[in-house]
Amino acid sequence: MYICNRKIKIVGRILRIARLDADKYQYLSDPEPLIQGLRRSGKRIDMFTFLQGLPESAPRYRYPMEWDNLAVLTISSFDNWWNKQIGFKARNKAKQAEKKGVVIHEVPFDDKLVRGVVDIYNEVPVRQGRPFPHYGKDFDTVYREEATYLDSSTFIGAFHGEELIGFVKLVADEAHVQAGLMNIVSKIQHRDKAPTNALIAQAVRSCAERGIAYMVYSNFAYGNRQRDSIIDFKERNGFKRVDVPRYYVPLTSLGSVAFRLGLHRRLVDRIPETLVAKVREFRNNWYNRKVQPVREAS
Repeated sequence: MYICNRKIKIVGRILRIARLDADKYQYLSDPEPLIQGLRRSGKRIDMFTFLQGLPESAPRYRYPMEWDNLAVLTISSFDNWWNKQIGFKARNKAKQAEKKGVVIHEVPFDDKLVRGVVDIYNEVPVRQGRPFPHYGKDFDTVYREEATYLDSSTFIGAFHGEELIGFVKLVADEAHVQAGLMNIVSKIQHRDKAPTNALIAQAVRSCAERGIAYMVYSNFAYGNRQRDSIIDFKERNGFKRVDVPRYYVPLTSLGSVAFRLGLHRRLVDRIPETLVAKVREFRNNWYNRKVQPVREAS
């Protein structure tokens, strides 16, 4: 569904929540016309949520809100990031790819890139202890998904010989103030070459060359989780937590009640982190045991 030339995604069966399809990558300078368009759309939408864009972190609008967070890297120049924002270990990791023959550069979006992405996605069914959502996707599906927002996207590839071993899809907002890492995935079998670190370095360079001041690596933390390996990786590469307003605009009486009761939040976010951590550990161990034969056969 499109409202005010914006693609809108609606999730939920009982409580129906709408958001921008490119939530966290595109932002609204004036949300009111879109909100009124949602009210007149003829569809039952109980609530609309949107995130406030950088650089402002103080609430800009008077809609109901809660604090969300982003992993944000402030960019003035590539040299400043390389010499002042990251440490010795992160620089060595980024250099490791080049020493082991990995070449990193921006690439056009074409069939060759998509075939390489399909190969990366279908390497293993489990990543970071959970089922990998892109595993098993065919060429047409991956092409359709990666072809979104091409006018504002930059693709970066990591190559070992002719093989694509990692890639980035970087999506800039309309004002070219910030760019989000929509995809950053590398092959596990080439982990020793640190392609992901090198991809981050090229993404910083690409942003600096375009005058983009902020690079966003999704959320800094999810729910009540405080530390994990992904957070450590983000910190080593210069990303910091920035709390920003997420607005929730009720469009029906159900939406108003749901917001007051906190029903718009995920159930897992209301469970104590100590319990969630135990469930997460059990899940990771279970999936790792389940996928072991696949890894040994590959």
